[in-house]
Parts: sequence; C-alpha cells; structure tokens
Amino acid sequence: MTSSPESKSCCSSQPPVTENRNLSLSAYTPLFVILFATALGAAARHHSEISWSWHIWMHDFMGLFLLVFAMVKLFDLSSFAVGFAKYDLLAARSRTYALGYPFIELALGLAYLSRWQPQATYCATIVILSFGALGILNTMRQGKQINCACMGQILEVPVSTVTLTENLSMSVMALVMLLI
Repeated sequence: MTSSPESKSCCSSQPPVTENRNLSLSAYTPLFVILFATALGAAARHHSEISWSWHIWMHDFMGLFLLVFAMVKLFDLSSFAVGFAKYDLLAARSRTYALGYPFIELALGLAYLSRWQPQATYCATIVILSFGALGILNTMRQGKQINCACMGQILEVPVSTVTLTENLSMSVMALVMLLI
C-alpha cells in the first residue's frame, strides 16, 4: 500500500488520503471481526427464545452493529467528522451533521435493542444508510481513494465496494424488517 505524503496516523485530525491501493481482504479483518462478533452477539441474545426468528436476530444484529460502530466513531469525534465529510454528501455541507452522525447511529442502535418504535427505526435506518451509500458510490465513481470514517479513526478501512455493501446491506435488512 502506497501512502501519499499527507498520510497521517490513525488518530490524527486529518484522515489519510492514499494513492494506488493494492489491498487484500486482510485490510478488512477488523470489519470482519466486528461483523462476526456482532452476529454471535445477536445469536446469543436470541438463544433463549423457543424458536429461531430471523427477524429478531436481524433486529439484534442491527442494534449491536450500530452501537459498536457509533462507539468507535466517538473515540475521536472531531477526526471522524473530518474524514466523514470527505465522502458523505450531507456531512460535506454540514459539520453539525458530521459531528452528530455517531449519535444518530447510537440512537438507532439503542432503538433496535430496546425495540422502541420499530417502524420509525427501520425507516430512519433506510433513509440514513441509503443516503450514505450515495456518497460512497459517488466517491468510488470519482476514483477517490480515501479511508472510510465508518470505523472511526482507530482503524484504516478504505472507502470501497465493501463499505458500499455494508451500507446497502444494513438498508436492505431494515427494509426486510419493515416489510415482514
């Protein structure tokens, strides 16, 4: 992986912008670990149920996933906002939105876990994550190779098809839960 002279450490106030990335799936190991642990956590919450329900599992998975991702963003909120504004369409125009986004994720995660207003929670998730996917898609289409702020500034994960898939998958899960 070749980094530009502007590249900074993971916790600096300016997320690195890179050139010519030749990344393998190992760059996404932290993301895969979080996904796996979240899936197990959701299964563990559901373990005591008499019968398995994908709807309940997805509900818990979404809650835990959003909670963990909000947490890693909150470790360095200012740096997250700077990185997020590089590819999110609304965050690029509003620092308030960029700074508030982890709290939105946190609120959604808690709403999922507490089963508070499920229909509104699903709709908010669909809107927020689908809109976020548009910014990711736009960044990819422009050929920008920057780090995704999705894991905060503690882990370097590039904006890529994996990032896009993450947002779209969460939107689809919320849509499925809304419809069933």
